[in-house]
Amino acid sequence: MFLGLRDIRKSYGNRENRVEVLKGISFDAEKGELVVLLGPSGCGKSTLLNIIGGIDEADSGKIEVRGEVMNTMNERERTKYRRKHLGYIFQMYNLIPNLTVRENIEVGGYLSDHPLDIDGLIETLGLKEHQDKLPSQLSGGQQQRTSIGRAIIKNPDILLCDEPTGALDYRTSKDILKLIESVNQKYGSTVVMVTHNEAIRHMADLVLEMRDGTIRRQYRNEEKTAAADLDW
Repeated sequence: MFLGLRDIRKSYGNRENRVEVLKGISFDAEKGELVVLLGPSGCGKSTLLNIIGGIDEADSGKIEVRGEVMNTMNERERTKYRRKHLGYIFQMYNLIPNLTVRENIEVGGYLSDHPLDIDGLIETLGLKEHQDKLPSQLSGGQQQRTSIGRAIIKNPDILLCDEPTGALDYRTSKDILKLIESVNQKYGSTVVMVTHNEAIRHMADLVLEMRDGTIRRQYRNEEKTAAADLDW
């Protein structure tokens, strides 16, 4: 087991306004697996992702990464955990507008003791011809590729993706999914991806179907579909 969650619970509000968002989430993922959290809006997917990422705290339960228990960490240790283990890809690209593609990616590398080679990564991302452009000069897909590069260059153990294709058209979405698949295979990062697109589950090793704060169904794909072959 590389990433393990046990009985994760999370609520917001007090007394009569209390809303239980996560109601006892448990699963295990191995190193290098691609995990898909699938479900409708409001089912708790992004909350769970934020808890795995140390952005939010669970009310109870246990999260273990490579034998380290996250729940026992203080704020300083949690910050170190995020820097050491995690890369984030969001639906909004959050690029620095006055930095070039290359410089935006380099920013992520400063957070790592063992960053990837930036030239090789830019080649993998298909951004070699665009590396000196500013974000305003890029398409949505190119901006998302840049944000993926910023997350990947730090060589994270876990890559967290929150609806990474949500703001993109069909063709660009396929390109981004192929890129995430390639990164997963080439660099061995464990990928946890939130989506409401049911087609994406077919490219996953482990699928967690969520509804109303619970895992309704959990299974592994014996045969995965390549991202290039997905259709929706």
